[in-house]
Amino acid sequence: MYLIRKINKLPLLINDMTVKSNEDYERQRNKQVAGMRSVLDYAMGVVIICVGVFLIIRHRFDIPLNKRFPPDAIDIFLGALFVIYGGWRIYRGYRKNYFK
Repeated sequence: MYLIRKINKLPLLINDMTVKSNEDYERQRNKQVAGMRSVLDYAMGVVIICVGVFLIIRHRFDIPLNKRFPPDAIDIFLGALFVIYGGWRIYRGYRKNYFK
């Protein structure tokens, strides 16, 4: 009788194990994806900030780009926007709030 009760509970135990393993897999996958997106946000944030700083201070350099397209207020405005957006990307990578 004891063996029959055990056999009847077997499908429930297998189902619970499957649900737990799926949840563990999803949790691990989300953690890996969040880590990779975080690294991408850090890298893109640094690149965007560098472009913004270049746009802000490019009038100090003697490069052919300045002769062909002289710097103006739009460059400074876009540079400031790039720096702000790059800072946002770095903050988003630090926060890692992708799946909530």
